[in-house]
Amino acid sequence: MSAPTFAVRGGVPAEDTPAWRALFDRSTSADAAVHDRTAAIIARVRLDGDAALRALALEFDGVALDALEVPRRAWRRGLAALDPALRRALERAAGNIRAAHDAFRPRAQSFTTADGVVIVRRPDPLDRVGVYAPGGRATYPSSLLMGVVPAKVAGVREVVVCSPPSRDGRPAPVLLAAAEIAGADRVFAVGGAGAIAAMAWGTSSVPRVDRIVGPGNAYVAEAKLQASGVTAIDAPAGPSELLVIADDSADPAVVAREMVAQAEHDPLAAVVLVCAAAGLAQRVERAIGAMIDAEPRAAIVRAAFAARGGIVTVASVERALEFAALYAAEHVLVCCRAASAVAARVRNAGTIFTGAAGSVAFGDYMTGANHVLPTGGLARGYSGLSTEDFYRWTTTQRITRSAARSLAADVGTFADAEGLPGHAAAARQWSVT
Repeated sequence: MSAPTFAVRGGVPAEDTPAWRALFDRSTSADAAVHDRTAAIIARVRLDGDAALRALALEFDGVALDALEVPRRAWRRGLAALDPALRRALERAAGNIRAAHDAFRPRAQSFTTADGVVIVRRPDPLDRVGVYAPGGRATYPSSLLMGVVPAKVAGVREVVVCSPPSRDGRPAPVLLAAAEIAGADRVFAVGGAGAIAAMAWGTSSVPRVDRIVGPGNAYVAEAKLQASGVTAIDAPAGPSELLVIADDSADPAVVAREMVAQAEHDPLAAVVLVCAAAGLAQRVERAIGAMIDAEPRAAIVRAAFAARGGIVTVASVERALEFAALYAAEHVLVCCRAASAVAARVRNAGTIFTGAAGSVAFGDYMTGANHVLPTGGLARGYSGLSTEDFYRWTTTQRITRSAARSLAADVGTFADAEGLPGHAAAARQWSVT
């Protein structure tokens, strides 16, 4: 394993070195090259629409597209050709996602602030949502399920999926199968920043959507940020992240396996262990080193550990929690003796796994919780994708005549103070009715 190690004494933060700062600087939006290249792609799509999308597919995916939209019969062929075990796993995952997101579906709320004044806050499903399903270094039908199923649970009228084309001009068959299982309405063989631009501004083929969700690489995350002025987005999720909090009860092999698993996502994946136990760092590091050579994605794992990996040794679990709050990871795995108590105190995390048996892989695929989560430290202010993301909230206010009379004088005084005589007159007309 090649990753920086740190022994923190006292409080956190305690170091000011380039390697230490690199642990926390995981945003890709500060990369001028990513920003400028993404902006250029968006400009091409806005100007040339479908023609730009075809040109980008040839440039980045090496395929000449006959059509951007994938016909439904291709989805069904993908589903029919699936290995039965994989189909069962996808259907089980979709069922769990559906059940969990239905349980947390928002309901209308009503409140009376004064006699005759009733305020209602009503969740209205969005009309059209775009789901981005990655398909570059790896194919992620799980991400497609995580985006489409909650949208359908919410009652979104039309769910559009964009995913990069493979050599045959269509997304991978497993992605098409997942789209059929999830209940998507349309699928387009469009990937990367171009897909985000197409869904945000619309083209002749790809409809403009009300919100774009789904993870992706640095360019996808940057495109979502640049499009956020014209369409809503979820958290601008980038490369995967894992923070493990461990004490002397942790099994080094289990911790190592979890770190390797998340590092295989992407060379820019961020994988950090913060341990409150003497000697644990060295044992985990040795365990990782013993695993890497046998990994099919060893080159990606090594690159991730070198670029954004780290092992931090602290004096106590209390200090580990301070580090976790500062780091604000996408995934936090708590491998401690009092795992539930420690997990309850973790702040600023996309999702928290309690105890060694709570492998992040279970959450990635099967528990039903959503795996589309904030990265790059954005867990300080963003939440993971949920059913709520597929609604807009509409507020209605009902005011009776008697309530209007009781409000009129105070509202008139307020409006006078703000120099808005029209407002004052509108309110005071009710004081004499």
